[in-house]
Amino acid sequence: MDNNRVHSSSFLPEPGWKSLVVLCSMIIGIRLIFTGIMGIMPQDAYYYFYARHLDLSYYDHPPMIAYLLRFFTGIFGRNVWAIKLADTITTGLTVFAFYLLAKKFVSERKALIATALLLSTLMISILSLVSTPDVPLILCWILSLNFLYEAIWAKKNIYWIWAGFMTGLSFDSKYTGVFIIIGIIGYLLIAKPHRKLILSVWFFLYLLCFAITILPVVIWNMRNHFASFKFQSEGRIKEGIAFDPSGFAGVLGHQSAILLPLLFFSLAYFIYRFCKKYGFHFGRIRTDQLFLLCFFIPLFLGFFALSFFYWVKINWMIPAYISGIIWVCRYWNKKWLRFQLIFSVIVHLAMAVEIIFYIVPIRSDDTWFGWKEFSGKVETVRKEYPDAFIFSSDDYKTSAILNFYLNEMVYSKNVVGEKALQFDFVGTDLKLLNGKDAIFIDSNPRFSDLENENKHIPPFYNIYFDQVIPLKPILIEKNGQVERKFSLFLCKNYHFKPRV
Repeated sequence: MDNNRVHSSSFLPEPGWKSLVVLCSMIIGIRLIFTGIMGIMPQDAYYYFYARHLDLSYYDHPPMIAYLLRFFTGIFGRNVWAIKLADTITTGLTVFAFYLLAKKFVSERKALIATALLLSTLMISILSLVSTPDVPLILCWILSLNFLYEAIWAKKNIYWIWAGFMTGLSFDSKYTGVFIIIGIIGYLLIAKPHRKLILSVWFFLYLLCFAITILPVVIWNMRNHFASFKFQSEGRIKEGIAFDPSGFAGVLGHQSAILLPLLFFSLAYFIYRFCKKYGFHFGRIRTDQLFLLCFFIPLFLGFFALSFFYWVKINWMIPAYISGIIWVCRYWNKKWLRFQLIFSVIVHLAMAVEIIFYIVPIRSDDTWFGWKEFSGKVETVRKEYPDAFIFSSDDYKTSAILNFYLNEMVYSKNVVGEKALQFDFVGTDLKLLNGKDAIFIDSNPRFSDLENENKHIPPFYNIYFDQVIPLKPILIEKNGQVERKFSLFLCKNYHFKPRV
């Protein structure tokens, strides 16, 4: 362990620290402003859809994000601010738990540097502003590592039980939580001083508590033919695996973006140096560093290797950076940290300008802009066709947003026989829609004209309806310029057909 620990009062007055505190405060302040002004994201709406249909688990993810949003919206009401507040408070607890974890492995000075590095990242901005399963995952992940440290180094055996429950809650947040099990088993097998623990009754209790905690997810899967487990395993494989070096370049780009380039490439550089020095001689690595690396390297290098064959999403590697940042902070000094924080402030100010003024249009449904105005216009159209049901087929985004804003069930592409993620598992009986008219809404983020034509309707929709009639499209403007387009169609006389 790092024995050069000092009290914060002994170094905060040093030249340079005050400016770092100011920079960190600016980053935190900008994020808090975002909480109040940023509109809803489709992910917020989709996981709130989870929360409105509470269950043991869900099709594409475990249930923790649903419980979190249900708790906050239950207290503060069904509004965007309550959802953002859930993310912000949870992420605030995450940062505090991270600081406590860092102090276990490095001096207090380095722990503050590590925390400042974490605060500087767009990764934390994403967690604090957009509802995803990663929000509870990262908090539970950090708490798991805290408890494991106490169990192993402080020899407080009761913490094995707490670690087991918290590892289970990590898995109940996102299936990536299983990498905690992989990491701790890897560490205990490699670290000679602690190897005997893997055969202890306390480690068995750790695994038992983990198994008990994930029972809701297992039971839901058993009741639903293991739909979620299949979706996250063989379903991903069916999406297509093929050698494509551009995937590596993509991951390199978006990972350096969410960490900011200086931090990301310092991680890559020092991992390279570390591997060059130690190779496969794991026994020569200090146990505290080995522990951190066991929760960093498998995810970090593993997903980079996978990126040559499969598109790795931007948030999959986030848990790796928890122990990775603590490990790499020992190489950082105040000068590097100042560069990182200054760049972070510039990036966050640019984000603020974009969120407030929407200078650069986002040609995607993954945006905060225009959803509330769009929902209001849909409600106006809805009054013209009060007996029609509404559906969309762009995966989940438009349907989830409308489910949030409208006081009725808005359907997804399961209406036309396609798989529709969680919309398939909320107990709706599509046969009850037989004979009804429908309003079909199609988002066109990369529109080239302002017309509404039947070319936007897939031909096979005609077997589900007698007639498809174009309606006036919904256009969302900003500063006199049309920025978003939604095509609308009146679909006459729905014919339900069981999915083959």
